[in-house]
Amino acid sequence: MSRPTVRAALRELATINLVRTEHGVGSFVSEMPAVTAGLERLDSITESIRATGREPGMIYKGRVIRPLMPDEAEKFGVPGDTMALELRRTILADGEVVAFSYDLIPVGIFPKGESPEVVDDSLFGYLRNSLGLFPHHAVAEVHAVQSDHIGWDLPSGRSGLYVLLDQVHYDRADVALLYSRTYFLEGRYAFTIRRSA
Repeated sequence: MSRPTVRAALRELATINLVRTEHGVGSFVSEMPAVTAGLERLDSITESIRATGREPGMIYKGRVIRPLMPDEAEKFGVPGDTMALELRRTILADGEVVAFSYDLIPVGIFPKGESPEVVDDSLFGYLRNSLGLFPHHAVAEVHAVQSDHIGWDLPSGRSGLYVLLDQVHYDRADVALLYSRTYFLEGRYAFTIRRSA
C-alpha cells in the first residue's frame, strides 16, 4: 500500500474514533467505548453508566427558566407560553466526558417556590425521588451529528462526532415530564439494540 493510501485510511479511522494519531509518535488503536447501553430500555444515563461498573458524574453548566419555543411546546403538548427549566449538563463516566445534554422540564411540575438549583444529579432520580414522578416511556429520534459547537470542556483535537438522542419522556398517563437532546460522544458511549425476525 502507498503512504497516501495509508494516511487516508488512518484519517477515516480517526474520524470514527477507531484510531488516534499523535503527531511525531504514531497511530494507535482507540480504547473501547466507556459505556455501552441498549436503546430498547428506558434507563437514566446515570443508571446506564453505573451498570457498566463505572462511576457516573454530572456537571451542570447552565440553568435558566424560560418560555418554551414553539417546537418545544409542541413536543410537550402545552401552550407556547409555558415556562420551563432549561438545563445544560456534562455527563461523565469515571471522570471522562461521555455526553452533553440539553434538557427541559416544565416548571409546572416543580413544587411551588422550589429553586432549580435543587436539581444537581440524575434527572430521573430527581423526578422519582423528589417529585414522585416516574418516566415510563419515551419517544426518541436518533441522529448522527458532526459539530464543533455542541460540547464544552473537550480536549483540543477531540472529534465533533455525536450520536444525538432527541427524546420526550412521559409518565404512565402520557404526560410529558422531560425533553432531552443528549449528544453522546462517538466512541465514548455506544448504543446497541436487540433486533429479531
